[in-house]
Amino acid sequence: MLYRLAGAAIAAGCIYSSALAAADDDANDLRIRAFETEVVDIADADDPATPRWSIAERLAHHGVPGAGVAVIRNGEIALLKGYGVKRAGGDALVDANTVFSVGSISKMINAALILRMAAEGLVDLDEDVNAYLASWKVPENRHTRQNKVTLRAILSHTAGFSQHGFADFQPGEDLPSAIETLNGVKPAKHDAVRLMFTPGEKMDYSGGGTTVSQILVEDVTGLAYPEAVKKYVFDPLGMTRSTFVNPLPASHGNIARAHNELGAATALPRGWEAMPEMAASGLWTSAADLAAFVIALQKSYDGDGSFLPQPLAADMMTRVPRSWHGLGPRLNGEGETLVFHHGGANESYHAWLQGHLASGDGIVVLTNGARGYWIHRELRISAERAFDWPMKVEDGFEEPEF
Repeated sequence: MLYRLAGAAIAAGCIYSSALAAADDDANDLRIRAFETEVVDIADADDPATPRWSIAERLAHHGVPGAGVAVIRNGEIALLKGYGVKRAGGDALVDANTVFSVGSISKMINAALILRMAAEGLVDLDEDVNAYLASWKVPENRHTRQNKVTLRAILSHTAGFSQHGFADFQPGEDLPSAIETLNGVKPAKHDAVRLMFTPGEKMDYSGGGTTVSQILVEDVTGLAYPEAVKKYVFDPLGMTRSTFVNPLPASHGNIARAHNELGAATALPRGWEAMPEMAASGLWTSAADLAAFVIALQKSYDGDGSFLPQPLAADMMTRVPRSWHGLGPRLNGEGETLVFHHGGANESYHAWLQGHLASGDGIVVLTNGARGYWIHRELRISAERAFDWPMKVEDGFEEPEF
């Protein structure tokens, strides 16, 4: 009789647990439906009476043919999906594995690569980078007398280097090497990268400084930069669709084409630009791969050392003095609202990455249009409302005053 009662209790418990799981699934489905169908125009986001739109309608409104999207909840994928098409006028649909150019989100991958190297003892984040550089050196000048350039300073944009960003290269154009990029030698499209102030004095966002770290990676590992990233980041995380090879070969497949402000195909005949400044802006990746990266950083911060040791992950997510950045990501909020994020923009693509450290929530939005900036802002608002995120786009992601 006791066995029968125990069995009944266990059965009742299983039924109760199943009911809770089903309720959770139903609630998650409702949240996803709200995220996809209750998108608001960014200009009217605070108006409760503003119309709600579907993601497809917002893509059409902004002239952006397609988007790859991942929503993360409690450290797991809640939504992973493509919307729209890879090329305007075509019928090839975007999916979770479609690759997009993601601009400066490249710097997040570069930071993770360098932290993995630090975990192996290959580099010290606070050592003079000239101790590691062989093929190019930071010129000594009045700005280096007091403080030397370090990887910590480069990753937090406090090193003092010039060159905020870089122009894309069109099909058929010659591409500069990393050293030509730093020296401002053609076919580079800008002046030489230089030190503008004493390292650590303040923050000035610099793709030029990131390119210094790209050369350092190659000098230390003896690997070409795309191979070094594959070894230290892509392979460990199973990011099989990601690459820093530029120009991206057509054989990579499932590629979102480039589109201009009017939503028309551009960068023809190939259909996409090249970004030879790889560590700064050259990443091609998918929503699925980038979501795996966000989750790996969240888990590392929580103490799962399979990707980054927890102390290094915590260091990555701690603001460097006088910077908006930790070691790679931009950081806003604190405690329950601490969030890491980074945007990316090349001429024909816009992207966004965001992770909440306390809750394990986050979002990835990749777009193949020059107006994709509006898409990722609107989808971030839609996600924070549908999933009850405490950190708000309109009041939580601005650069702090120092």
